[in-house]
Amino acid sequence: MTTELLYGAAGIALLLLGLWSFLVHRPLLRKLIAINVMGAGVFHVLVAVAYRGIDIPPDPVPHALVLTGIVVAVSATALALSFGQRLGPESRPSVNPDVNADVNPGVKLDSRPHPGPNGKPIQNG
Repeated sequence: MTTELLYGAAGIALLLLGLWSFLVHRPLLRKLIAINVMGAGVFHVLVAVAYRGIDIPPDPVPHALVLTGIVVAVSATALALSFGQRLGPESRPSVNPDVNADVNPGVKLDSRPHPGPNGKPIQNG
């Protein structure tokens, strides 16, 4: 297997892995990481396309596109992370129901009676 085919296959594998991860996972941070993995796959494919052989220098245009893409990807990732942090905990679901109750005090999470200090059920609400 030649070098450009190996790079191209690795790039396509990264692209497909990132696409799968983007479609499967729900948290925004995982989706952001998946998009970055997809971008790395595209960069690999562009580097593979630029290769012309051992005796001939590589095509500089795909390399310039990769460098520009890296700069844009880092900037977009930083912007997306800052937007995600700006949204705050109100928009992020928590595994702990007590945390959700603190964020949205008017929302009933559980309508079943809870045992009180004397063992008798206490009604929510």
